Amino acid sequence: MPETVQLFVTCLVDTFFPHVGEAIVRVLNQAGVRVEFAQAQTCCGQPAFNAGLRADARPLAEHTIRVFEQAGGAVIIPSGSCAAMVRHGYLELFRDDPLWLPRAEKLAARTYEFSEYLVDVLGITDLGARWPGKLTFHSSCHLRRALNVDRQPRALLSRIREAELVDLPEPEDCCGFGGVFSVEHPELSAEMMKRKLANFTATGAPTMVVCDTGCLMHLQGGLNRTGKPLSVVHIAEVLNSR
Repeated sequence: MPETVQLFVTCLVDTFFPHVGEAIVRVLNQAGVRVEFAQAQTCCGQPAFNAGLRADARPLAEHTIRVFEQAGGAVIIPSGSCAAMVRHGYLELFRDDPLWLPRAEKLAARTYEFSEYLVDVLGITDLGARWPGKLTFHSSCHLRRALNVDRQPRALLSRIREAELVDLPEPEDCCGFGGVFSVEHPELSAEMMKRKLANFTATGAPTMVVCDTGCLMHLQGGLNRTGKPLSVVHIAEVLNSR
């Protein structure tokens, strides 16, 4: 019987990039996994938490815990930042609450970022995908620093047929999004984005792959304003390509 997982799709995928969610389901199905989607899921509370509004973040976190307590299996999140919120932010949010902390810990223990789950849990790096041409990879801040996930998406991209993976200069630099950071510090955010896009252009690759839709939205928006014939895509889109 196929393993069943729960897809926590995130606000940005649900609102702006539904095709990414569809690609994730198809990739997981191809990997032999049955995907369930809890209709009651909402925001994980990360924007409020990162802004220091703990009292506002808490009801969203409690709701998320309740929703996924009702369904079994691993919880798969196509965003390093949201996965980091559930795995680490919730533990901080409830650290002084003896009732909610154990519940948060149980959810954290079964939560995985999408590429992390494929490689570290399923042991899959080759999904038969094909993407002719050069690709470069942007390792987002929460993905790399909070989850220590960098090897996994690179392993998946290295097995894409007809693709050449090109290193991105200054890979540890933030793209400038940072959620509320880009709203509170728009000028600084824009300069960071310009630097990231300049490094992207220097690779000679027409496509940048990301694991966070926040980075995707921020960088693709910057490209649209410049008119450059380059694109930013979520890793699920590449893994789903044939």
